[in-house]
Amino acid sequence: MRQQPVRIAGQMVTMENSIEVRNPYSQEVIGTIPACGQAEVDLACEAAAGELAGDAFPQHARARVLEVAAELLRSRIEDFALIIAKEAGKPLKTARGEATRTVDTLVFSAVEARKLGGELVPMAGSATGAGKLAFAMRVPRGVVAAISPFNFPLNLVAHKLGPAIAAGCPVVLKPASATPFSAIKLVELLVEAGLPAGWISVVTGSGKEVGARLVEHPIPKLVSFTGSPEVGWDLVAKSPKKKFSLELGSNAPLIIEPDADLELVSQKAKLAGFSHAGQSCISTQRILVHSSVQDRFVSQLKTAVESLVVGDPLDESTDMGPLISRAETERVRSWIEAAVAAGGELVTGGKVTNGILMPTVVNNAPSHVDLCAREAFGPVVVVNSYDSFEQAIEMANESSLGLQVGVFTQNLSKALLAARRLEFGGIVVNDVPTYRADQMPYGGVKESGNTREGPAYAVAEMTELRLVILQE
Repeated sequence: MRQQPVRIAGQMVTMENSIEVRNPYSQEVIGTIPACGQAEVDLACEAAAGELAGDAFPQHARARVLEVAAELLRSRIEDFALIIAKEAGKPLKTARGEATRTVDTLVFSAVEARKLGGELVPMAGSATGAGKLAFAMRVPRGVVAAISPFNFPLNLVAHKLGPAIAAGCPVVLKPASATPFSAIKLVELLVEAGLPAGWISVVTGSGKEVGARLVEHPIPKLVSFTGSPEVGWDLVAKSPKKKFSLELGSNAPLIIEPDADLELVSQKAKLAGFSHAGQSCISTQRILVHSSVQDRFVSQLKTAVESLVVGDPLDESTDMGPLISRAETERVRSWIEAAVAAGGELVTGGKVTNGILMPTVVNNAPSHVDLCAREAFGPVVVVNSYDSFEQAIEMANESSLGLQVGVFTQNLSKALLAARRLEFGGIVVNDVPTYRADQMPYGGVKESGNTREGPAYAVAEMTELRLVILQE
């Protein structure tokens, strides 16, 4: 099987050693990619530094590249959706949604490139500033090292590349080895749209060798990492002097008050907890429902979840496919078994059928079990009850993770109380915590990260202010 080349320092490169990429559903090899090493990382970083020093990619040209790329992608949604479905095991209809959202990500990045500017500093506001004119302009922070995960292999890559282009930062990208083809194809689309050939390099390989070298390399000034909290914070500890933008995991809670439309909530939770087999940082995982309606809600949720069509991601009727690997399937299944052994009630699912862990609902699992306390990253939700809204807030806040939380209530006072007291990066009222629009400030607190994504916010991270003072 021909190895898929990657673009490094403006050249298409293959290697003697390859990494096989398998379809998570069929387990067939769908392609191979180069097994890069430290030498390729060094070459990519040096090329990126050269592009930055050359200063030959002006702001208007960067905006135009992003605009053209958005239009090219809009015309190729089906092509990209098929790649995502094959490499990630994401159902085709969900993959189309990701590709369509990526168009938005590029469009919003282009907007930021068009309006990137600075600010006038009011020097005359103090006696010491009299006779001086000052302004602060935004300049590129430097080369960006971008490390992306497998679960959104196109859009999360675009959330790194789009803002970096807008900000004027060359990139060295390490995509997930399990899902590299979407990222490689996106980079080639950007080059087709007019991106200088050496502006973005792609280094494929293991996290331990390629990822570690990229993070530790002296050239990149910012590391944009999306992945698990354990890995993300470990990277920070190893390179404490670097700027890190971390978007990490969560065990997103959903609070349901007794005045909520339970049928509506159960239908939303069916999608929010099981889309892409729960492999999303904001997949609904911990459902906290008022004790007075718990039994009714669990019954409705069971019916909704059991209506999901599970199977081949390439089948148009499929709602949910497999986890990314058999090892992940076994891990999540073992967490479910442990939760049930600790006293939780298995409402539905828990079995592996044709290599797919079936959509699972567990009722009344103890809060200390992994299924409640950690990020499951699988097709499972846990339902627990509370007696007062204040208790629900306390239960949601118990976690060391804090990305997004959903609250269903018709009571405005409770909604405002939730906004003040819930310790999360995003609080979504009358919708699930799994909601995301690509232009919003998306990110977490506590162990869930230290940044906000969304092109406007990522560009701010990737640039820094440079003060200029002129004496009259």
